[in-house]
Parts: sequence; C-alpha cells; structure tokens
Amino acid sequence: MSLLSEAFKTNSTPTSKLPLSPQMSNPSSASASASASASSSATGVQSLRPHDHQEAEEHRHSLLPGLPDHIAQLCLSLVPPSALFSICHSWRRLIHSPSFPPFLSLYALFLPTSIQPHLSDSNSIHFSSFDPILRKWLPLPHPPPPRRFLCRHPSFISRKFPIQAVVVSGNLIVLAATADHFRPALSQPLVFNSLSQKWTHGPPLSAPRRWCVAGTCRGVVYVASGMGSHYDNDVARSVEKWDLNVQLHHQHRRLWRWEKMESLWDCKFSREAIDAVGWKGKLCMVNVKGAAAKEGIIYDVERESWEEMPEGMLAGWRGPAAAMEEETLYVVDESKGWLKKYDQVKDEWVGVMESEMLKGAQQVAAAGGRVCVLCGDGGGIAVVDVAAVPPARLWMVEAPSGVQAIGIHILPRLSHLDN
Repeated sequence: MSLLSEAFKTNSTPTSKLPLSPQMSNPSSASASASASASSSATGVQSLRPHDHQEAEEHRHSLLPGLPDHIAQLCLSLVPPSALFSICHSWRRLIHSPSFPPFLSLYALFLPTSIQPHLSDSNSIHFSSFDPILRKWLPLPHPPPPRRFLCRHPSFISRKFPIQAVVVSGNLIVLAATADHFRPALSQPLVFNSLSQKWTHGPPLSAPRRWCVAGTCRGVVYVASGMGSHYDNDVARSVEKWDLNVQLHHQHRRLWRWEKMESLWDCKFSREAIDAVGWKGKLCMVNVKGAAAKEGIIYDVERESWEEMPEGMLAGWRGPAAAMEEETLYVVDESKGWLKKYDQVKDEWVGVMESEMLKGAQQVAAAGGRVCVLCGDGGGIAVVDVAAVPPARLWMVEAPSGVQAIGIHILPRLSHLDN
C-alpha cells in the first residue's frame, strides 16, 4: 500500500476542482526531456538500414528505449502518475493498466437530485470512481440484481434512507440498505473489487438489517444492532463479524461466513445508521450523530470486549469520523466546520482546519494523506491534504451534474485501457 499512498499524496497543487492525485511538478522540463528523447530516437531510426525497420518500430513503441517493458514499468512506477500522464500516449495507457501499481481514487454513491415522487429514477443510485489523473468520474459496473434501494419516500421528505458500505482490502462492501415496504434490502453483502472490477456476493447475514452499525478493523467487517422489517430486541443487541483474511477453499470456491460476537450492552445503537471507526485495533462508535448528547463505546478486537469511550473523545465527537490507516482518528465538527484529529495522550481533539465548506459534513473517508469530506448538500467532496506542511490544504471535487453524492469511499483506482 506504500505505492498507493505515495501516488495519492505527492506533489499536489491546491486549485479549484483539483483531483486527488498530484499535478505535474514541472511540465516544461518534462516536455523538453520527452522531446529530446523523441529527437534522439528519430535520429537513431534514420541511421538504420532498411531490414532493421521492424526493430526500429519496436524501439519506437517501447516504454523506455533500450529497456524491456517489464523493467521499464518498474522504473516508471517510481514517478508520480500525473507526470507520466503528461508525457506520451504509451505512458498514459500504462498508468491505467492492470500491471501498473494502483493509485488511490475517490469512489462515490450518487442519487439523482430530483425528488419528484412520480419519477421512476428518483431512487436510482449508481456508483462511480473519480479518476484523479483524467479528472473525471467513471461509472462502475452495475451491481448484480436485486439492487432496488429505497433512498427517498414521500413520508420522509427531509430524510434520505442510508446505504451503508465499508472498504476493506481493496473491496467496496455494501452491507445494509432499505428496500420497498421498509424491509432490509440485502440478505447478503454486495462486494465490488476495484482491481477485477467485478461484483460478487458475500456470505448471507444471519439477520438482514438496516439502520445498523457498520465498520472494519484489521481486515474484518463488523455489523451490529439495527433492525429488520420490524424491531427485534435480539437483532438490536447482536454483533457479527466477517473475516476477509480467512479464505477457506472447498471445490475451488471461496467460502466466507459471519461469526456471532459478544452482544451489545443495550439497544441504543439501533436508532440510525452508525459508522464504527477502526482505530488502533479497536472499533469506536457513538449512537447519535452531530452535536446532540450521545453515548460512545469501544470494542477491543483482540480482547473481544466492550469498554466505555474516553470522556474527551466522546465530548469532541460532534460529526462524521474516520481513521487514517487505522492509526490517526479524524472528526469533522459539522456545526462549526472544524476538522480535528484525536490526541490519545491528552484525550482531546486538536484542530487541523476550519472551513465553511466543512459545515454540515455528512461523511468522512481518509487514506493516503487525504481526508475527504462529503459536503452537506452532496454536491461536492472537500479534499484536505493533512500530510502537507501546515496549514492543511483544501480543494473541491464536484459531483457530476444532475446527481448528489450520498456516500464516499477511497479505494485503488479502476484499470482501463481506452485512454
């Protein structure tokens, strides 16, 4: 993952609508170098005898003249992808090929902006990935049916029903949503692998649910609480885990399964969709969003036990949160627009950046030195470079016209060859 992180956080220049990946640091010098190489190659071709034309043609199309392509790829993988993209067509194809180390990209779940109930597509969602090099949104393949998710309903004009998804090991996993008649939409998770670009199904849940707790820690997916078609006390206190690190093989098919864990102390985490944030071998969660009074608990995945959330952590948890590589915990105070990180030693939140664009934040994702914040109206994603020398830098990635984002995640980029 180090290559992913470097590609995600090197040589950025904050401008409006700047992509997540770096800009080319010195286009003129790179272009001059490319021109010189092209001139040199052309001179060499002219001096060849006629029967050497085939060898000259191969030389002209090689990634680095004089080197086998597999060696050239190793060399070019050390260069920021945005710089390679600016040089030539063969390098542009290379950085989006499956053989090139994947850089991180922003993924989003979009919903049409129209809220007119008579429009059949008002609940039609789609997944897209923002390519930071091409600077455009690319659609993901459609998930396998059934994929009818209820996001809006005339009885709840001011509220969208959540679609809960997590990211683990290069996979986007959709765990819970609401279907027609307010039933759980998924009996088993939908899994999208960013490298193969294929959807598959995860293992069946013992109790399909919606408005639950969802999170990951050390490659393991956790779901807890929530409700099914109706409220059930056992479901509201239940906890299950799915370990993607364990792959059992039987007749050449991979089998996964959910395991039941120690139950929650009470049913207070079944009121709404809740993010369980993986941080230093623990899952941290609060039962109410925003600045309202709340309760917080922590699950220690090694000890398999629940504990109270530290007082300072709970007091400052006033909005969506995420952890960078499960080591640094960030939260956005959605009422004040403050991005903060948690100081475990002092049990307090330290300010990183304050911005009007962070007010009303809906969700946070963090990876590769970036903290991405889904803005309140879903029309854009604020990207904060927390790895830069202070003060942190911020820019926006706009949603496509006619849609609004209702969820964001960070995964390796999509591979494609039609550049």
